Amino acid sequence: KIAIAAVFGGLVFAGLALYGDVTKLRAAAANVSPQAVLLGFGLAACNYGLRIWRWQYYLHCIDISVPLVESAVIFLSGFVMSVTPGKVGEVFKSLLLYEARGVSMLRTAPIVIAERLTDLIALVLLMALGSLAFENGVLIAAGVAVMVGGMVAVFAYRPLGEALLRFAERFSALAKLVHKVREAYESLLSMLRPGPLLFGSLLALLAWSLECGTLYAIVHGFPGTTLPWDAAVFAYAASTIAGALAMLPGGLGVTEAGMTGLLQALGGSAVTKEVATAATILVRLATLWFAVGIGVIALSVFRAQRRSAEARQVSI
Repeated sequence: KIAIAAVFGGLVFAGLALYGDVTKLRAAAANVSPQAVLLGFGLAACNYGLRIWRWQYYLHCIDISVPLVESAVIFLSGFVMSVTPGKVGEVFKSLLLYEARGVSMLRTAPIVIAERLTDLIALVLLMALGSLAFENGVLIAAGVAVMVGGMVAVFAYRPLGEALLRFAERFSALAKLVHKVREAYESLLSMLRPGPLLFGSLLALLAWSLECGTLYAIVHGFPGTTLPWDAAVFAYAASTIAGALAMLPGGLGVTEAGMTGLLQALGGSAVTKEVATAATILVRLATLWFAVGIGVIALSVFRAQRRSAEARQVSI
């Protein structure tokens, strides 16, 4: 499935190349500052550090203790599923934690829901902050904020959640699953209390700000190209939300199209079509495919550690 997503991603990049005019795109890419690109990748890597911190914090919220290095390897291994719709495939790290520590997936899988909720909250806040760069940005941000608020209410408001569970119990096909869902729901509620929700959202805000910085740095790496910070924030946040809502693997196609279009719309004559296209490709390499590559390496490390641990047990 990852290979299929990679092929789809390659087709998306090919489509962008045709849109940006291959010859002009090649010339634009050849002139981009290597330092700006490295800075962009560095900011993306720092974002991963903040997300590891949030993962470790949520594990603490549900009383699960895992050494930091081991926890980081498990978390980064989940990046191989970054190309799943809405990144929900990152629940894979709950499976790895079960393999390594025997921790019930019902307890840890809700962390992915908490991560996605706080990500949405952070992205909406960033989009609202950057909306001044776009004529209808405030209205768009307000509409998405209402939707996210409704999602938070469904997950975090216990009376509503309990009512939904009781309703599900009326159906014989669902009744058997309700007790398992209830265990997962209790774990989720512990992460969506005001304190953990606020702290998780703050970490998400910092992490996504770094990814917005990736876009800002790379765009300014093209000679003679400028883009206001608020425009870069809006372009990245809005296109990322659009990609997530589209429920396509990794937001492929929708995110790229949205980012390219917004860069041109918000950058004006300073951001040409070929620059917008080249910048989008580089940003997606830094913020999506770089993560998938890290995930593959981390998963290899995890599997090697498991084989080593199993070999030690056999020898004992």
